This record gives sequence, C-alpha cells and structure tokens, in this order.
Amino acid sequence: MAKLVMEYLEETAKKYPDKAAYVDKDRTITFSETRQEALHVAGALVRRHLFKKPVAVYMDKRVECIPAMLGIAYSGNFYTVLDTQMPDTRIRHILNVLDPAVILTDRSHESAVLSIKGGAEILIYEDAQESACEEEEILNVMNKILPTDVLYVLFTSGSTGTAKGVVTPHRAVVDYVDAATDAFHFTSRDVMGNEAPLYFVMSLLDVYSTLRNGSTTCIIPRLYFSFPALLMRFLEEKKVTVLYWVPSELVVLANLKALKLSDLSTVRMVMFGGEIMPIKQLNMWREALPQADFINQYGPTETTDGGSYYFVDREFPENARLPIGKPFRNYDFMILDENNRRITDSAGGSGELCVRSNSLTYGYYRNQEMTDRVFTQNPLNSCYEEKIYHTGDLVQYNDQGEIIFVGRKDFQIKYMGQRIELGDIEANVSAIKGVEENCCVYNEAKKRIVLFYTGKAEESFVNEELAKMLPAYMIPGRRVHLDSMPHNLNGKIDRAKLKSNAADL
Repeated sequence: MAKLVMEYLEETAKKYPDKAAYVDKDRTITFSETRQEALHVAGALVRRHLFKKPVAVYMDKRVECIPAMLGIAYSGNFYTVLDTQMPDTRIRHILNVLDPAVILTDRSHESAVLSIKGGAEILIYEDAQESACEEEEILNVMNKILPTDVLYVLFTSGSTGTAKGVVTPHRAVVDYVDAATDAFHFTSRDVMGNEAPLYFVMSLLDVYSTLRNGSTTCIIPRLYFSFPALLMRFLEEKKVTVLYWVPSELVVLANLKALKLSDLSTVRMVMFGGEIMPIKQLNMWREALPQADFINQYGPTETTDGGSYYFVDREFPENARLPIGKPFRNYDFMILDENNRRITDSAGGSGELCVRSNSLTYGYYRNQEMTDRVFTQNPLNSCYEEKIYHTGDLVQYNDQGEIIFVGRKDFQIKYMGQRIELGDIEANVSAIKGVEENCCVYNEAKKRIVLFYTGKAEESFVNEELAKMLPAYMIPGRRVHLDSMPHNLNGKIDRAKLKSNAADL
C-alpha cells in the first residue's frame, strides 16, 4: 500500500516499464521514462540541498509537466504549477505568497521566468535531464519523507477574486486516489482524457490514478476545446475510456451537437464536478453515450477534490439537481444548521456541509486567519481535537434520503424579505428551451438579481417561462443575453467577472 505518491510510480514502473503513461499531441512518455525524468529533476534539487521547500513549475501543459511535479516530490519538496496562460498579475500574486526557492521551467520559457522570478533560482528542465542522477542518493532522501509532508500547494480559482494556496499532503492524495479507484474500478486498461489544467484540483485524479493503476492519461490540448471536431477525433483516436471534466465543457459540446462527430464507444465513464451539471445537457450526453456511466462528483479543493459521488441511476426533470451521492470510504459528511446542530433528514431543511476526512488538506499557505475560519474543531466532539472543514456549501436531504446541493452560502441572498438561493433560479433557467448556459448574480447596491444567459431563447420567452416556474420575488430584475458566457482558466463560469459587470445594471 503506497504512502507517498512516488511509491505509485516505483511500483508501476517495475510492472509496466514500457507502457504509455502520459500522452499529448507531440509526445508519449512511458512509466520508466516518467520515473527517469523525475529522478533527474529530483537530483538537481537534492544537489541544491533543498528539502520541504516550495518549487514552482512554469511550463506549458504537456507530458513533461508530470515528471517535473514528481521530481519535486522525490526530492522532498513540494510543487505549485503555474500555467503559462495565466495572467501576469495572477502569477505574480501566487509567487508573492509562495516565495519559491526554485522556479522549474523549460528552455522556451526561460526569458519569461527571468522577468517574474523575484529571489527564486531558475532550474531549466532540459539541463536537469542532462545532469547526473544518483538514484541511491535520491531514494535515501525519499526515505525521509513522511505521508504527512506536503506534496503541493494548489492555488484555487479565486471566485472571490483572490487566489488562496491550499496545502495538501501526500497522505490526502493517496487516500483519495485509492478510494476513487475502488469506487470507479479503475484498471490498467483505462485511458483518461484529461481536460483540467494541471494547477486545478480535478487533474490530480487523472495524473495519480494513472500512476497507481498503470493506466494512461491523454493530455488534451486546450485549443481542441475550441474545435469540437478535433476534440472528438482525439478522444476516438486515443480510445479514451474515462472523462472527468467541468460541466461547462460538457455543456458546450452538447449544445454544439458535437457528440455524434466521432465514435465514442470506448468511453465507459463520464464524471463531472466543480459546478452543477444541467440536466438538459446531461440527457444529451446520456443519449449519445448509452454505454457509459455518468457520475456527479462532489469535493472542494480543501478536501483534495474527494468527497462524494453519485452514479446517475434514473431520469430527472430538467429543472432538478442531481444528488451529490454518498461519501467516499474515507470521508464523513456532517450537515450542520446555524446552531451547529446536525441535520439528519429532509425535515431539517438546509444546512452547511462539513467534512471529516483523512484527506483534509492543511488549510491555506501563509494564511492562518482564513485557515482557522473554515478548519475548526468538530462542534459535535468536545472530548479531543478533531478538525472538520466547513465547505460553505448549503445542502439538504431529499425525500429519498439523498444529499442535494442547494447553493453556496455566499450565493444565498435576502431579497424582498425572502431567503433565496441563486442556484435555485439557475436550475430553473437551465430547463428553458433555447437556453444554453446561465448564471445569476446579485447587485447588492441596487438590490437586484441579474440573470446572464446564452442561447437562442428570446428574452420575452425567458420571461414567460420564468413566470411559470418561479414566484415573483425570485424572478431576476434584469436579464442579459450574452453571445458567449465568460469562463475562467479552469473552464468554470466566471462568476466574479459577471458580478463585476452586474454592478452597472
């Protein structure tokens, strides 16, 4: 049983040395090659006498990023991935918080890193591969690493406008990946179609389940998501079996009727998380891929992406929301009301979802105040220290005893004397014919709900349908038709940008 993520690779490189581990449009790298390249990176860091220090990775999303990340882990340090497509202001903010000892980049990005490196040393990936690699020395360092040591600091998408660095140990990742493998029956025959950026928590299941199980991860070029025919052809050519994508990407492909462009019969599982999956577009996917299981995954970055999962096992009305399912085997959910009393059934109404787990992260890098705010003592346990994570998500039980996501606490508003979940409005708008994507925000200055939506539906038709679906106090005061919905770097709807736009409406 692995205790460190590198142990996955040690075992798999012996069992499947020449098998394709990671694939992008330009290169395929085997498990043994992944290990060798990772050890070269580790050796370069060990020779610098670095241990338990932050190392930033500044590279394009491609196969070499994986041994870069793993090499940092082998050396006993921890990584933060910076995408070269990130805005400079975001990169500088992350580097200012992280203060890395080293920035690992490749030759093509050396000049860009020189302008942002601050006090960090620059390590060039190609140089590391040409340097000496003393395996025994590296493995001796590896023996000093504990499962509780930090593997990475992942900076969240920052829906509030400020990214926070979530500190995650090896143990949390190993426990989640082991639990997910058991739940989803991953094997060496699986081919993961990676959509998520490598700095986004959803990517870790692609990366590390491949290491654990000897499967293959195909890193899909970002450009392909703008060209559905290319994307569908890539999935067919690579014989992808598992997708774990944000709903926004699935919605766009369904709306563009791209699902029949290629043969996707090898896909056995479509998972989604990070946002609510609209039922209308889910049904399009289910019709196009009748052989596949569809799974709603729930789990914040602070719980190492894990939490719960729901196999879609029945039909749902288009204005409904999917259950978030049952917790993974190493997670426990607690629904607490405003007085920290546990809600156990549908009669209790909605409450905040709190998580107890071996896969809880350590909180936020260099931000103890915020850490203490959401990682607290379990209020139901007064006998010994036991941390729980307050997700900020409001949930409730339905009549079947399933947990339903209601909305974010910060998306709940008080309007016209009523408590309103903006997610309730969005779920109903999603069911309107001709609406493709939508998002509701609240203009606090003008006390007005603003609906942004895309699609062919006329505003007058949207108004008529909303009047049938919602009480008057829930109907948005402004409705804005967009040609396209803005998305952040993770592919989610950019709520922060929309809220800023709504300030003038």
